[in-house]
Amino acid sequence: MSVQPPDPGRNWPDRHPQLAPFCKSDNRRALWQVVNTVGPYLLLWYLAVNSIKKDVPWPLTGLILLFAAAFLVRIFILFHDCVHGSFFTARKANTFFGYLFGLLVFTSFEDWRFTHLRHHATYANLDARGFGDIWTMTAEEYRTSSRWKRLGYRLYRHPLVLLGFGALFNFLLHNRLPDRRARRQEAMSVILTNLLLLAIALIAGASIGWRTYLIVQLPILWLAGAMGIWLFYVQHQFAGGYWARQEDWDPLRAAMEGSSFYRLPAVLDWFSGHIGYHHIHHLKPRIPNYFLPLCQRTIPALKQKRPIRLRQSLSCTRVKLWDEAAGRMVDFSGETPATGN
Repeated sequence: MSVQPPDPGRNWPDRHPQLAPFCKSDNRRALWQVVNTVGPYLLLWYLAVNSIKKDVPWPLTGLILLFAAAFLVRIFILFHDCVHGSFFTARKANTFFGYLFGLLVFTSFEDWRFTHLRHHATYANLDARGFGDIWTMTAEEYRTSSRWKRLGYRLYRHPLVLLGFGALFNFLLHNRLPDRRARRQEAMSVILTNLLLLAIALIAGASIGWRTYLIVQLPILWLAGAMGIWLFYVQHQFAGGYWARQEDWDPLRAAMEGSSFYRLPAVLDWFSGHIGYHHIHHLKPRIPNYFLPLCQRTIPALKQKRPIRLRQSLSCTRVKLWDEAAGRMVDFSGETPATGN
């Protein structure tokens, strides 16, 4: 089956004024999110450091680190909103807090903005892959690739590699270098971020000890990274989905069909900054996280999007390739994985 032609409503987000009220930033909401997110994160760091120094049993220390990682995921969503200029009303405020949050999540503000905004402009376009997305091959590309490339792809897509090794690799190593397509501004942002992270590490090592700093920082970064990668994976890698070649690529379908509605339980939805409403985010990236649920509840057309529940999302690990002929994501055998209830 060939790719369907572009939907005549491809400019739906621009022609429907219902979305406009949700694109306005609210400084009071933003500041409250800074307080209720960064504050607890720093407190959990304090508790974790003291629990190590006082030899508190490891299960309790591990629980503290787990909660700290959950708050770090939320910090990344605030960082993400600053990248889109949607968190605060003022550009300078978004830039300042973007850099601040970027230090906490080990990510350069300018460089990540460079790749992420291009991710939005090209997502689900088979001819423009490679900007901040999960490596996705078509079934035909995989079939005609060399044995070593297929092996590398299988390893990359394996959950233990993607969520385990990938989390630390991405935030500790990959983010230390600017994107090869970045400009001087982004490269300088990476250098500045690296220098500030080094300064923070030196101060922490001198004050609380290198052992304590690494025992706290590395697990938090790894756990938060794994959670974040999982969220991003489910948002774009699921049964069905949408990809198209340049001539047929439709931004509306990329948002509504190529991005999931990951309906998480209330607590997890809060920690993930409502990023599960990813179809809305791709429709209008200027909608800040604190308005996404209200937008979903208010606009009837958005309610037609079928959600992926937490249990159902586990089946997303089995989608591996885009089948251009069938127009859906499939596993390595060419079958569409069943979605659990």
